Amino acid sequence: MAVLGSTGSIGRQALDVLARLPDQFRVAALAAGRNAGLLSEQAARFRPAAVALADERGRPALDLPPGTTPVGSADALEQLATRDDVDLVVVGTGGVVSLWPVLAALRAGKVVATANKETLVAGGHLVMPLARGLASRTAATDPSSPLASALAWLRPIDLEHSAIWQCLVGESMRSVARLVVTGSGGPFLDGPADLAGVTPEMALRHPTWTMGAKITIDRRRSRTRAWR
Repeated sequence: MAVLGSTGSIGRQALDVLARLPDQFRVAALAAGRNAGLLSEQAARFRPAAVALADERGRPALDLPPGTTPVGSADALEQLATRDDVDLVVVGTGGVVSLWPVLAALRAGKVVATANKETLVAGGHLVMPLARGLASRTAATDPSSPLASALAWLRPIDLEHSAIWQCLVGESMRSVARLVVTGSGGPFLDGPADLAGVTPEMALRHPTWTMGAKITIDRRRSRTRAWR
């Protein structure tokens, strides 16, 4: 497995699960943004073949175990996502930067488990045809294969998307008229009931997450559109 965004919330939780299943999974590659210290700790624990750190200034601080190679090129995420020893890519990186490794991974026939919604909102017209193509080719040779579905190649693992995906497993889509996703938090959990007077400043005061202005606002719009 390759875990992109290994020092973030999704990445840390993914590695926590993988650490409990050492006989079933091997971490072959890790990528992080700026946290050189935590990435070094993760590398020491999981002994991946390769790691990448986006922040050039932090790379000298990486303390890697023998056998772990740092990848510092501009296409580092794509390199990690398409390695021969990687079967599944966990995408926990934020923003549209994840689009390129997702596309590269699918083109290389890798399964992608993504928590990144921006990739689908901005590039769904590029990503979904690749996932559907992989599913179609699988179905042509083995219609009963679990990989004969686009959502077997592109697996949603974040919040509402994963919950909906899991709820629909084994269900006939013809029996589903609509899906209702309730809000579990956010700046307006306790009101006001009338949102007509809401300002951008109010919407940005999220009680839990600090994601930056664009992602905080855009992710509200993305949740219902990403996996169409």
